[in-house]
Amino acid sequence: MKIKEIIVVEGKDDTVKIKLAVEADTIETRGSAVDESVIEQVRLAQKTRGVIIFTDPDYPGQRIRNMISEKVPGCRHAFLPKEEAIEKFGRGVGVEHASIESIRRALRDAQYMDEDAAEQITTEDLVEAGLVGGPNSKTRREELGKKLKIGYVNGKQLHKRLIMFQINREQFAAALREILEEESR
Repeated sequence: MKIKEIIVVEGKDDTVKIKLAVEADTIETRGSAVDESVIEQVRLAQKTRGVIIFTDPDYPGQRIRNMISEKVPGCRHAFLPKEEAIEKFGRGVGVEHASIESIRRALRDAQYMDEDAAEQITTEDLVEAGLVGGPNSKTRREELGKKLKIGYVNGKQLHKRLIMFQINREQFAAALREILEEESR
């Protein structure tokens, strides 16, 4: 599988794993302190070939994703579920620990975010759905992130992520129905 866009990853180990999974070029941020020279590389890549941001499913990875998205609009985003990115002894989480198939799937499912999308799902909808403030909220958000391919987020970030990916009420309701059906089994 060949990827036209340049993939932004956190480090060398991520690049090695990506290149085992797909034919692609990468830009490494070299940690969470993304300096301006890296941002300039990402800007150039976005203008010439397009960019997929593919960071680890943890707080530093989300921080890097947010910094780049803010400074370089129009990037696509690939997400790995946290459980697919855990090192076999449980000591680390990252793209470098994911299987080849998980990486390929995440890159195939990469999406654009649109922060200017009209609001369709309200925070009240999230509370009513048990995605915020309830006993199973975290688990439900994890499942929702997988089903909608938007990655895991905490309660505060969920609403923003649904809006950015233009998830409409119908998509939201269908994914929620599946989750509730699975819970009832």
